Amino acid sequence: MNIYEMTLNDYLDAASSKNPTPGGGSVSAVVAANASAMVSMVANLTLGKKGYDAVQDEVKNILEKMSKNVNEIKALTEKDIEAFQNFMEAWRLPSATEEEKTFKSVGMEKSAQNASSVPLELCSACIEILKQAKQLAPIGNKTAISDVGVGVYLADAALRSALLSVDINLPLIKEDAFKERLLARKVKLLAEADELKLLALADVSKRLL
Repeated sequence: MNIYEMTLNDYLDAASSKNPTPGGGSVSAVVAANASAMVSMVANLTLGKKGYDAVQDEVKNILEKMSKNVNEIKALTEKDIEAFQNFMEAWRLPSATEEEKTFKSVGMEKSAQNASSVPLELCSACIEILKQAKQLAPIGNKTAISDVGVGVYLADAALRSALLSVDINLPLIKEDAFKERLLARKVKLLAEADELKLLALADVSKRLL
């Protein structure tokens, strides 16, 4: 399933159906892609504009990073769907014999860890959006600066939504060391997102006046 080749109506129909995918992880990724698009739009509206000559190189750099970012998010969307499908395959494995139970347990652990790791990759992509939004907020085209704020709010929401995919998988993971790494990464991501969000929105707010 390639979400980005679907019409918006078809995507919404698929997301609201009883089918497990697209689910929370891939929907979070789509939100992140929209966040990246908003930052890119304001950057594009700044390029070549009178009064913004001094920031052209910086804006071009932001655009390059956001182009890579949205491509990464698209790949992670597919990766998230695949991770969930692999998890369901492991869940459906037979467990009648001790050998089958062991095989299933190993498969479940591996797939649960993977299903928790992919959302963290998406969170890192959201952090990159917030970083670039912070860079653009004080220098981007003032007539569209509110859309940088939209990008910030969407990136923050996508990050927090993706972390719910981590939370729901944690109880299924048996390896304590892996759990601890996940939780430590989650705390770090939230702290970094909070700081970047506040800084970016402060500049957006100043320029709305």
